[in-house]
Amino acid sequence: MPSKVSAEPERFSLARVSSREWTGLGAGVVATLALFLPWTNLSATNQVVDEALRELPSSDVARDAWTTGFLAWCGPLLLLVAGLAVVAFGQFRKVRVAGLPHLWLIFAGVALLLMVLGWFAMGWQFDSDTRGLLEDGGIGLYAGIGRYLGMLGALASTAAAVLDVRALRRR
Repeated sequence: MPSKVSAEPERFSLARVSSREWTGLGAGVVATLALFLPWTNLSATNQVVDEALRELPSSDVARDAWTTGFLAWCGPLLLLVAGLAVVAFGQFRKVRVAGLPHLWLIFAGVALLLMVLGWFAMGWQFDSDTRGLLEDGGIGLYAGIGRYLGMLGALASTAAAVLDVRALRRR
């Protein structure tokens, strides 16, 4: 006797969202909120220069991702888009089989790559004259808390996407 297949379309239900998908959304939200925290900080070893830096406006000493550049803000926004997509469409079997976990993995990997490149290119947010002036003054560039939280979000989303792709393969 053939089994009856329901012609009723699948409906969205928060109860069917997996913990991996929630992790992807959470990672995207954390990374996006980190955009508003300092991504690059200036600091000096010389006490006189350090005191002069403290007298400057905070926006000149600590830069958020929006003023840091494309490599800073693009990755977290990709993570947010991926997280929203996997929560919204992840429980639909047709979408999952069509490659949503793989797309999520690609988005997370690209976001991670952009953030790593941004970390190594941190000094390039300043022009060559400013970089020379900072170096002559003994001022160094350091990653801020936002950069660390953004990277943590990218790593968490990438790990959850890898687990999601593996879970899809097992089915």
